[in-house]
Amino acid sequence: MGLKKFKPVTPGQRGKILVDFTEITKSTPEKSLLTSVKSSGGRNNTGKMTMRYIGGGNKKMYRIIDFARNKDGIVATVKGIEYDPNRTARIALLVYADGEKRYILAPEGLKEGQKVISGAGVEPELGNALPLSDIPLGTIIHNIELRPGQGGAMARSAGSYAQLTSRDGKFAIIKLPSGETRMVLVTCKATIGAVSNSDHSNQKLGKAGRKRWLGRRPRNRGVVMNPVDHPMGGGEGRASGGHPRSRKGLPAKGYKTRWKNKDSNKYIIERRK
Repeated sequence: MGLKKFKPVTPGQRGKILVDFTEITKSTPEKSLLTSVKSSGGRNNTGKMTMRYIGGGNKKMYRIIDFARNKDGIVATVKGIEYDPNRTARIALLVYADGEKRYILAPEGLKEGQKVISGAGVEPELGNALPLSDIPLGTIIHNIELRPGQGGAMARSAGSYAQLTSRDGKFAIIKLPSGETRMVLVTCKATIGAVSNSDHSNQKLGKAGRKRWLGRRPRNRGVVMNPVDHPMGGGEGRASGGHPRSRKGLPAKGYKTRWKNKDSNKYIIERRK
């Protein structure tokens, strides 16, 4: 996998950098693992716009991903690596020995034809999912559960990974991509390796239209609005004074929004930077 640059023969290609699709081996999705997804355009059930800057974009089907990896003890073969329009990472189609097919997040370096397996006591090799109690210390992991059997919730986006640093009784201590260090029960599962498509963050779309294809509408800043529209609006000329706030008047850029009495605070050893 690498980055693809373009000759600036049009304004939209000047500075455009995209990820090439060399690691993708399968172009059509598995029909049995597709479901429809309705585009909201940022509107709620009454038709009121509750999220700005959303709308348009290409139609897409949702790929059902197995985040839980709960089919234990059965070897699966990687049938192909696919593009998923719903996430930044690539996905891998697994075909189990009993014939069942499932999608998983593709780790960096997973190839078509490789074998993967999940469950307690399996080898800690790339793509295998096993409890944190069985994973060697220092291992790079992703798709980490917060509660046993819940399914992976942490370190799932392109290129992200966490590291298992130590174990203390019934808890494993994990350093997360954000820099946060937290405790997770050793009975929770994680997958070995880092998530694929690590070059995603280096992309440059090149033109506004490409952003529209993704369902993003033009975004305008609060300081250019009128006082009736935003707390930071108004003023003569390019006035941009005042404290940075959201549309609802909540402080932004540094204001902590996490509830200080949140129950899971006791599991966080070091807050994110």
